[in-house]
Amino acid sequence: MTFLVDGYEAIRDFFEAGGGVLYWILFVTIFMWTLIVERIWYLYFVMPRRLETEKQAWEARGSTQSWAAKRIRDAIISRVRVDAHQSILVIKTLMAILPLLGLFGTVWGMIQVFEIMAIFGTGNARLMAGGVSKATIPTMAGLVAALSGLYLSTHLEHRANTEVERLEDMLVHH
Repeated sequence: MTFLVDGYEAIRDFFEAGGGVLYWILFVTIFMWTLIVERIWYLYFVMPRRLETEKQAWEARGSTQSWAAKRIRDAIISRVRVDAHQSILVIKTLMAILPLLGLFGTVWGMIQVFEIMAIFGTGNARLMAGGVSKATIPTMAGLVAALSGLYLSTHLEHRANTEVERLEDMLVHH
């Protein structure tokens, strides 16, 4: 039970040392990972059933050689492509925002350091160290949070492209 209390205190101390920007970084990271988990679920569990349904609907068509049939095939592939890539751009955007939030925290912390230096001079190292901490921790947190989603966002985009290509192969002309 003490490890829970120790863990809570460590997290609280980390957030206090890093400043209020860490809460924004946490919020954006949770949102990003929610979208990542949703995309994993969709691409691995929902998408295969969707492809099979689209294939069966295509094969149930009488004609697949006409101009209209080819346009319907293109429309099916386009809808599936849009659904497969949904939220991937948002995930990548959030990954780009996270380091910027960290940089914002760095600037905010440095402003606090300069304010302390203006009021107390350079003689109060303890107060200056707190400001430097608030300047460096958000940068690290923003970078780590962004890097945490880098591999999976790239993998998800590749998987979405692969599934769409698979559908194109499945919807052959008879």
